[in-house]
Amino acid sequence: MTAKKKTFVPYANEADVLQVDNLMIENRLDRITISGDVDLTFDKTGLAHAQRLKEVIDAVVDKLAGQDLPDQLPPPVVAKVDNPFN
Repeated sequence: MTAKKKTFVPYANEADVLQVDNLMIENRLDRITISGDVDLTFDKTGLAHAQRLKEVIDAVVDKLAGQDLPDQLPPPVVAKVDNPFN
């Protein structure tokens, strides 16, 4: 029995995180963050990793292509808070 693939809907929430080998793909409302690394080895595992990455990237491109996008997002608002441990 194979594990069911987690559905990844780009820009849908602030919670979804996919992992492909050591690569993390984090969902946000205004961005997708990709960090880490993955080896696309010349074997069945490499093929599976490449196919999963392609599925995710294709979903991101499809979502972006269907939108009226700004040229660039404004920088995030950063608020300074008091250190609660002082």
